Amino acid sequence: MDILIRKYEDKDLKDMIEIWNEVVEEGEAFPQINPLSGVEEGKEFFESQSFTAVAEVQGKVLGLYILHPNNVGRCGHIANSSYAVKSSSKGMKIGEKLVKNSLEMGKELGFRILQFNAVVKSNVRAINLYEKLGFVKLGIVPGGFLNKNNVYEDIILFYHQL
Repeated sequence: MDILIRKYEDKDLKDMIEIWNEVVEEGEAFPQINPLSGVEEGKEFFESQSFTAVAEVQGKVLGLYILHPNNVGRCGHIANSSYAVKSSSKGMKIGEKLVKNSLEMGKELGFRILQFNAVVKSNVRAINLYEKLGFVKLGIVPGGFLNKNNVYEDIILFYHQL
């Protein structure tokens, strides 16, 4: 099975919004509470990133990532990224391809570091992937994430030099 990672196009927006909102509504990984309201808001959001990519399998968008500065000015060389994979497509290595591509794209865009500010401790699949790909664990923020059940979970900070 070939997984194509490419820059998103307007034709992808409906699928992207559906995938993004699925993760937001699960309330287990993304900090956002409100889903994207439609194509106009989704287009504005995805276009505001330094780079937005999709994972396409047999002509279908099954995942995406956004890449943008983690901060401004003297810290603007540090990137941040978020990944979303359609729940029915998990286990197909789509997330791994997305993360690897974001590392390459981050370097290409002139970032020097990719940092994750809030990897939820219960997101074991993501943590295992980041560690496999050489991300360094910076530390833990106790109770840094409020999940959908109103339970505070620890978050882990990671970084990877580009």
